[in-house]
Amino acid sequence: MARYRGPVCRLCRREGEKLFLKGDRCSTQKCAIERRAYPPGEHGRDRRLRITAYGLQLREKQKARRIYGILERQFRNYFKEAARMPGITGENLLKILEVRMDNLVYRLGFAPSRPSARQLVLHGHFNVNGRKVSVPSYRVRPGDVISVREPSRNIPLIQDSMETRAGRDLPDWLEANVKTMQGRLLRTPVRETIPITIKENMIVELYSK
Repeated sequence: MARYRGPVCRLCRREGEKLFLKGDRCSTQKCAIERRAYPPGEHGRDRRLRITAYGLQLREKQKARRIYGILERQFRNYFKEAARMPGITGENLLKILEVRMDNLVYRLGFAPSRPSARQLVLHGHFNVNGRKVSVPSYRVRPGDVISVREPSRNIPLIQDSMETRAGRDLPDWLEANVKTMQGRLLRTPVRETIPITIKENMIVELYSK
C-alpha cells in the first residue's frame, strides 16, 4: 500500500505549522517547528521568495494531504467524489477525510498520531461493529462502534495513547469510552465542528482550474 516514507518533520516545516505527525513529540521543544521554523532546503531562509495565488492554493492542498496521510491520486479521487455530492464541495471533501478509519482511531485517542493509527489499523488491531477492519481508508458510518480488539488491548502504544488522549478534546460528533476501549461516530461531522486549519475553498479553486 503506497504511503509517504520520508522524514515527516520536514513536512511540518514546509507547511509552516505543526501537522502533529509524531504524536507527543510535536508538543515538546524537540518539535522541528520549535527548532527550525523555516522551510527545509537550500532556500528555506530566503525571505525574498514571493508566493503566488497558485502557490497558496497548492500549499493548502499539500497540507491537507499530509495531515491525513494521503497520496495525490487518492486525494484527487476524493475531490471528484466530493464534487459529485450535493452541498459545498470543500466541506464534502473534509467530511470524507474525517470519517476514514485511521483518522477516527486518532481522533478517539487510540493512537498518538495519524501515521500510528494507520499502522495499527493495517495490523488489524480494531473492530468496527464487532468485525475486524484492517483498511485505513475504510469509511465509518454514523452509529458505527470502533473498538480495540481483545488481543490488542495490552499494546503499550495504545494504552499510553489512551492514558494521555482518549476522550479528551473530542468533537461533539464522537464519543469515547476509555474503560471499554470503544468509540462511536454519532453523526456525520459538519465543517464548523471539524478542528482543522485548512482553507478548503482554496483546494477547490486549485482543482477547478
